[in-house]
Amino acid sequence: MSLAPLLDAAPAIPVHAFAAMAAFGLGVIQLAAPKGTLPHRTIGWIWVVLMLAVAASSFRIHQIKLWGPWSPIHLLSIFTLVTLPLGVWYAHSHRVADHRRVMITIFSGALVIAGLFTLLPGRIMHAVVFGP
Repeated sequence: MSLAPLLDAAPAIPVHAFAAMAAFGLGVIQLAAPKGTLPHRTIGWIWVVLMLAVAASSFRIHQIKLWGPWSPIHLLSIFTLVTLPLGVWYAHSHRVADHRRVMITIFSGALVIAGLFTLLPGRIMHAVVFGP
């Protein structure tokens, strides 16, 4: 395992990857920890900011080009940018079940599933984890 391929990439890629890794770690903590507490809310806000960074930075990454400079991953970023404020609003409105559903959907889709795709051969994270 070496961070060299990631650190040698265009600046948006390490920003995107490190924000995603931090969001994944905090997301696991959020799923396991007690809900409705001050730590949950604090970590939740940090997670939201990290997810905004993940989604926003993706628009500067164009390694997979399906529609001009865009790929299906960019659709996921749009979905994330739309649903994150919705999930925050659900929490603010005390719609706990809706908040949980939205945030778990974002975590699962934008971090777990999309993260697994970054491990495919030829991708930078594959080189980081498995070597060149």
